[in-house]
Amino acid sequence: MTILITGAGGTVSRAVLRSLEGTADVRVLVRDPAKAPSGVQVAVGDLDEPATLGEAFRGVQTLWVLTPMGPHAPHRSMNALWAAKQAGVGHVVRMSAIGAAHDAPTRNGRLHALSDVELAASGLDWTILRPAFFMQNLFGSVNGDTLYGALGEGRIGMIDVRDIGAAAAEILRAPERHKGATYTLTGPASISLASAAEDLSRVHGRPIGYERVPVEAAVRSMREAGLPEWDAQVTGEYLVAYAKGWGDYTTPDFETVTGRPATPFADFARDHQALLGGVRTP
Repeated sequence: MTILITGAGGTVSRAVLRSLEGTADVRVLVRDPAKAPSGVQVAVGDLDEPATLGEAFRGVQTLWVLTPMGPHAPHRSMNALWAAKQAGVGHVVRMSAIGAAHDAPTRNGRLHALSDVELAASGLDWTILRPAFFMQNLFGSVNGDTLYGALGEGRIGMIDVRDIGAAAAEILRAPERHKGATYTLTGPASISLASAAEDLSRVHGRPIGYERVPVEAAVRSMREAGLPEWDAQVTGEYLVAYAKGWGDYTTPDFETVTGRPATPFADFARDHQALLGGVRTP
């Protein structure tokens, strides 16, 4: 059973591939074979160009569809589904977005809702994953003894990307158990950045405070760091929604899929000390 992974160079798909290690017949779709991960089959194709996908999808039984955030995401998802239907793919596991809906407070969520509906109406077997805010989004947010963030007092059920990879891999290996399911993946607790700073303080053994950053300043910083304008603005839309409590909930979906609890933020912080304001001690 060949599993095809799209978005192989991104954070989430890399986590999926790590969780699939040891699984036979894993193939990745890449535009540039020089950038393909090792240890897997490599197929060259571009989700923007449907004519390039036929050979890459040949013989695939289960497909992981992840498209980068952006206004062209539905076009890429559409091309992936079309290629899957032509190739006789048995099951599609699609990475959507938390709160994807036609009335979502972000353009990204509304676009994902369109692609989710298209998949459900495709005639293909499917599973949809809607992960919460990534814990990894906080990498680089600690400077000295301060955690900077634009979430205000909002609490969110943030999730470790490693857990997204684990859930996706579980479904890709045995998709028949998850046919027609939509899972909203969260961490085990809904926490604020002030609470995250307290966990970081315990991990690093020094006080780390939380300083609120205006959303406008955060968006400006993203632009200055080179993030495309659309991505920066939509990230700002998410920050506004989260600050209002839009993401303040958890679900049991990760444990339902994997049979184990999701990773607490404190454990995540210990595992990534160097990227969260400190260096792991021997």
